[in-house]
Amino acid sequence: MKKDRLLWADDEIDLLKPHILFLEDKGLEVVTVCSGQDAIDCTKEQAFDIIFLDENMPGLSGIETLAIIKENNPHVPVIMITKSEEESIMNQAIGSKIADYLIKPVNPNQILLSIKKNLHKNRIITETTTSGYQQEFMKISTQINDSFTAKDWEEVYKKLIYWELELTENQTGMLDMLHTQKGEANRLFGKFIRNNYEKWISDPDAFDRPLMSPDIFKTKVFPLLDSGEKVFFILIDNFRLDQWREVTDILGEFFTFQEELYYSILPTATQYARNAIFSGLLPVQIEKMFPELWVDEDSEEGKNLNEAPLIKTQIERFRKKYTFSYNKILDSAYGERLLHNFHQLDNYQLNAIVFNFVDMLSHAPTESKMIRELAPTEAAYRSLTRSWLKHSPALEFFRKIAEKGCKIILTTDHGTIRVSQPVKVVGDKNTNTNLRYKLGKNLTYNPKEVYEIKEPEKLGLPSPNLSTRYIFALNDDFFAYPNNYNYYVPYYTSTFQHGGISMEEMMIPLITLEPKG
Repeated sequence: MKKDRLLWADDEIDLLKPHILFLEDKGLEVVTVCSGQDAIDCTKEQAFDIIFLDENMPGLSGIETLAIIKENNPHVPVIMITKSEEESIMNQAIGSKIADYLIKPVNPNQILLSIKKNLHKNRIITETTTSGYQQEFMKISTQINDSFTAKDWEEVYKKLIYWELELTENQTGMLDMLHTQKGEANRLFGKFIRNNYEKWISDPDAFDRPLMSPDIFKTKVFPLLDSGEKVFFILIDNFRLDQWREVTDILGEFFTFQEELYYSILPTATQYARNAIFSGLLPVQIEKMFPELWVDEDSEEGKNLNEAPLIKTQIERFRKKYTFSYNKILDSAYGERLLHNFHQLDNYQLNAIVFNFVDMLSHAPTESKMIRELAPTEAAYRSLTRSWLKHSPALEFFRKIAEKGCKIILTTDHGTIRVSQPVKVVGDKNTNTNLRYKLGKNLTYNPKEVYEIKEPEKLGLPSPNLSTRYIFALNDDFFAYPNNYNYYVPYYTSTFQHGGISMEEMMIPLITLEPKG
């Protein structure tokens, strides 16, 4: 195994001989020099894994030496060692992107710890994480089999997401094991939904019914408004729990937050789930009470064009007097314009904002080879979400809201799942195109492979025809027609889809963000 190479620059290097012997005994190769200039010359001639610099050396100081070394070796970690505890020197060193800062006298174990932290942190974390998941595997399997309530399943899902984020792409074996466990969890979760969903819809007051799409404004938004708060309701389409966890550190700079999950209604698709949030009603109730605001599946009209009117109906139905604005951000240009006019949002007690980027990202792989290659894994997909938040107008929105001291309810209407298993379905020309749910009057399918709804109204769903049925895909299945089967199956395999039943689609984040300070 190749030894780690350490360069140590200190004008009193002879006094450090015991430390150097200790490090050599630990398997490091140590090169010593007595000045900053010697350190610079040495780094031009040789490669080092880590560099230790004394801050107070004659000639070039440690800070000056650091600046020159970083120009030629920007990625080599540099540890600054100093007798001084002056804050200004610390700030200079940190501003110059040192990897660590040690104050004399240092002991050998401090130095070894700093080396491990900077050179071997990822390997140590990987080994510890692998061991941790191996120990947890059986506990999680037992928990999956013993989950009988919505809360039980939330805890299972949170634990699986925790380990998915902890395990890295380097731990392929462990990730495969986790994905197998997640698949088994989704299989049993599908059974749980089939056994309980109708009861949740028919009896909203059932003791074991979880928080669901129509409940969000009534239980989370209105109480804040009633207490005099100004509230921003931000909905990021297709925003899963793992994607939220991926960006918590970014938003944590401005906010403290309270995380919970809620259950999307079926289908886990914008037309149904988002409209249920904004109206506080089930789809069949929207169709009956506000027929002008409901758009049938076979209509060419956009399915989510009536969101602002639906919010208005919910506010009026609860006899509230709130003023509100509604904005849907489909691209950066619109986001920039809304940012420019941000002051106008002060006029409203409630501001509802929909960001559509993640939804467009999740659908893009089916159309764009480039996006498919950018997001070949779940980790890469999360990374794109993180990059979007950091570099889009969205982050500036969050920052401005924090400055205003307003609370945010951050959520989504449904999640999404990467599909892999085709299930054959036959339908007529009027059958909808979604790959995770179908509705129609002439559907042919294997009932064992789907969750079928023969009486849609019982499940809160409209029936375009008397004989309309709905079917929902389970696990990571997707519906495929026998015609052109061999073409469409590879085309859609490994794409992100929504509309069906899975933990990823149905159990989704609901976050209350409170500005810091």
